[in-house]
Amino acid sequence: MRIFVAKSDEVEDLRNKLRPGRMLYPVLLGLAVAIWVVYRQVDQDIFGFFAWTWIAGWGLLGALLLMGVRDWAYIYRIRVLTNKELSWKQAFQVIMLWEFSSAVSPSVVGGTAPAVYFLHKEGLNTGKSTAVVLTAILLDEVFFILIVPLMYVVFRTNIFPPESVMLSKGLYLILIVGYSIILLYTVLLVYTLFFNPYFFKRLLSWFFLIPFLRPWRSRMRKLSNQLISTSEELRGKSVGYWIKAFLSTTISWTARYWVVNCMFMAFFFDGLTLFDHFLVFARQLTMWIILLISPTPGGSGLAEFVFSGFLGDLIPNASWALPLAMLWRLISYYPYLIIGAIVMPVWIRRVYAKNPGTSKDETAA
Repeated sequence: MRIFVAKSDEVEDLRNKLRPGRMLYPVLLGLAVAIWVVYRQVDQDIFGFFAWTWIAGWGLLGALLLMGVRDWAYIYRIRVLTNKELSWKQAFQVIMLWEFSSAVSPSVVGGTAPAVYFLHKEGLNTGKSTAVVLTAILLDEVFFILIVPLMYVVFRTNIFPPESVMLSKGLYLILIVGYSIILLYTVLLVYTLFFNPYFFKRLLSWFFLIPFLRPWRSRMRKLSNQLISTSEELRGKSVGYWIKAFLSTTISWTARYWVVNCMFMAFFFDGLTLFDHFLVFARQLTMWIILLISPTPGGSGLAEFVFSGFLGDLIPNASWALPLAMLWRLISYYPYLIIGAIVMPVWIRRVYAKNPGTSKDETAA
């Protein structure tokens, strides 16, 4: 009797990159920063804001519900972007794995490459998988570059953290340069995808002729070919397609940012006006630029520190900012580590049972 044991280097590589054990790193980093800040700013009233009331309960429930809205909007969007080729179950698993890969990877790297892989294993060809991921990224960037100027018109320089924070950490320049890079990247991506898909290929071919960049030239050619394929995928999409995709993007990001507002309402309900709430929302937009360039997994360590600097002046007692930052991460970040670790083995069993791959070893029994 012969049995066949399926093996896959892809599975092993994915498990190594996204192994559940990696979730310890961001947790330990976050705790280390928290301990360091508490040590430097010892305050007996550091948890003085916390009082369990009905308002606090409803506020925290609202924060959790908004995270659910955020995920639902992302799941809906990926179904739109794939023309509903993914079922709700498939879309849920892909989004949770995408979030998990982002959570255990440095923010500056993100979970883009694993996302293409997840979609490909769900049955989409490589060109379409790349098109879906790039379109999702493009929609995120367009939302950001549109909403930041709008918030600046309303709040002016208040959109930035207090002057002391800006001066001591040189954040103003980082924020301006970061936004400019995002804007330039988005303009180039729009031009490449919708007007001249061969422009980027010529640009990369010329740029990577520089001697020390030549080792990566073939990889960049592959990327440019993927952009051309993505352009072909996106041409002819209906107005309804783009409205649904951008509306779900807007809902997702807005829900994500208003999690902090719900936390503020839970504990400072009487101290904040509607204007203050929109200012909290605006401040988070500038926070996002800093977190995008974080070298740590999911921005761990930096996120807690940046939260305190950007929003500390809007809290009645600045010493409360750190425990609030930890609560924010507990609601908006750590669940993806747990959910992703649970979903990944289930997803691997499902997609490889359906398509075990070409690598098989034959053994006798």
